[in-house]
Amino acid sequence: MTDVSTTNQRYMTQTDFMSWRMEEDPILRSTIVAVALLDRSPDQSRFVDMMRRAVDLVPIFRRTAIEAPVGLAPPRWADDPDFDLSWHLRRYTLPEPRTWDGVLDFARTAEMTAFDKRRPLWEFTVLDGLPDGKSALVMKVHHSLTDGVSGMQIAREIVDFTRDDGPQPDRTDHRTAAPDGESPTPPGCLSWYRNTATDVARRASNALGRNSVRLVRTPRATWREAAALAGSTLRLTRPVVSTLSPVMTKRSTRRHCAVLDVPVDALAQAAAAGAGSINDAFLAAVLLGMAKYHRLHGAEISELRMTLPISLRAETDPVGGNRITLARFALPTDIDDPAALMRRVHVTVDAWRHEPAIPLSPTIAGALNLLPASTLGNMLKHVDFVASNVVGSPVPLFIAGAEILHYYAFSPTLGSAFNVTLMSYTTRCCVGINADTDAIPDLATLTDSIADGFRVVLALCTKTTDTRVVVAS
Repeated sequence: MTDVSTTNQRYMTQTDFMSWRMEEDPILRSTIVAVALLDRSPDQSRFVDMMRRAVDLVPIFRRTAIEAPVGLAPPRWADDPDFDLSWHLRRYTLPEPRTWDGVLDFARTAEMTAFDKRRPLWEFTVLDGLPDGKSALVMKVHHSLTDGVSGMQIAREIVDFTRDDGPQPDRTDHRTAAPDGESPTPPGCLSWYRNTATDVARRASNALGRNSVRLVRTPRATWREAAALAGSTLRLTRPVVSTLSPVMTKRSTRRHCAVLDVPVDALAQAAAAGAGSINDAFLAAVLLGMAKYHRLHGAEISELRMTLPISLRAETDPVGGNRITLARFALPTDIDDPAALMRRVHVTVDAWRHEPAIPLSPTIAGALNLLPASTLGNMLKHVDFVASNVVGSPVPLFIAGAEILHYYAFSPTLGSAFNVTLMSYTTRCCVGINADTDAIPDLATLTDSIADGFRVVLALCTKTTDTRVVVAS
């Protein structure tokens, strides 16, 4: 089912609007920060040209969100009349001692700094001066502009596949234009109400017609499906009033970041040995790490509640934008056998991915947007952690003559204690940890615990392969 707000792509979707409203509480900011470690300093003119291509490819990157003064309409996207590409592109030399820790400190500061919402919601910063001539690119983007899948789509369209600035493979034109005959900057929000009402009425009429026929032909099956959908909706939206963790209970606006690397082949082999997917192996490693982390704090736990982003993106969706929904559910932390844990994770996650209400998430978000923003925020603040798995590039990528060596994503905590995001890139899984400093005051301990969780999972590998888990520093 299509989100009613996509009847007019000039407006923020209801799911994005929910995140936008919750940002009244700065703990719930939906800021994504990604860091690419480069083998050399990128050429500035080529870098600017690359970003100009990006803005042409995804026009939302030159638009601002204009909030409706009154009413229920979400913000609309309008071209920034003062758009200045150079304002969004920064370049600095790291201060001494010019280490990777300095890059992570810059990233956490970027994430804690609110956007100027009068401008397009993104900033890219090149940090020069790392040892051996390396540099880093810190990418700060609001979640309403892109999700993980879309971010990689954009990257594959604008970066280079060789170091030299030569002919590139054919790139599909995915430009996101306004609907035919419509201005990208409408005068008001009346059109949103008109289109939304029309769309809801049309879908309600179609559903009523279909279900009336089915109710006559198969009444029992129709009632069972309706009951299943109602139950699924309740599961998806039920309030969460307390954390399952007795340790990670505090929340703040302060963040700190850590990273670790896991070999892709080894994780894939371990997943196969446990009859699961890479995502199952990833979540099992995090759960094993969390069990150890809690034991180190004198707490024995049987389960933790996580938020799992589920992609709603279809092949026909334009590049850019945010097409995810959030499922909140508990996973076990009292299973020591990694293969058994993977199987349990697989069953649970698969069930949530196929909840009947998942396709209705945008519509449900529209209903939830009628509630006070604080009500929704309090639900998310009692989730223990967020975990996300993004498929990256299997081949090396280049930015203005500089090769990307590692690519880490630090996704928003969404009110939880921490977010752990796995991004596959060439031969590595680059794992970024974004943690609330009040919930996780000992980030090194958490990082080492999760690294140990990966080591336990990788012990399932039977073939000779690289199984080293590296905590980057």
